[in-house]
Amino acid sequence: MTTATPTTPTTPTTPTVNGRVIALAHYAGRAVLERVLTRTGNTFNQSVTLRVVAIADAPIARDEVVADVTGSLKIEESAVQTTIDELVAAKLVEEAPSDDSGLRLTPVGRDLYDRVTAETNQISARIYADIPTEDLATAGRVLTLVTERADAELARI
Repeated sequence: MTTATPTTPTTPTTPTVNGRVIALAHYAGRAVLERVLTRTGNTFNQSVTLRVVAIADAPIARDEVVADVTGSLKIEESAVQTTIDELVAAKLVEEAPSDDSGLRLTPVGRDLYDRVTAETNQISARIYADIPTEDLATAGRVLTLVTERADAELARI
């Protein structure tokens, strides 16, 4: 008769932060946003660009929008210019009158931004629920530092 060797249950180890862990979290969150955006007929790049215009206190210069989005998404300026043109064509963003130069949301753009923001805020609340505030603060500091260092490396190459 053979005797079974007792096994020790294995517990998964918590991974340390690395590029893969960060990427998996990013792409999981982005997939959620993309699902919400699909229902609106808008793209991720449009959403990011729309946000830059939406949170500006006043009409924002087109070149400022381009700089913000290229810095955030690490994409070519021409892609952001195309995205802005798409938002203007969809009547979500408009050029402010010359005395108030810059881009601003239209009422339709504001409504879309508010709806998407409300829905994603509810989802985010569920995703981040029960994560201790200290852990979120630590993660925020670490990810900010990683972003700064990656941006510095990107500038070098």
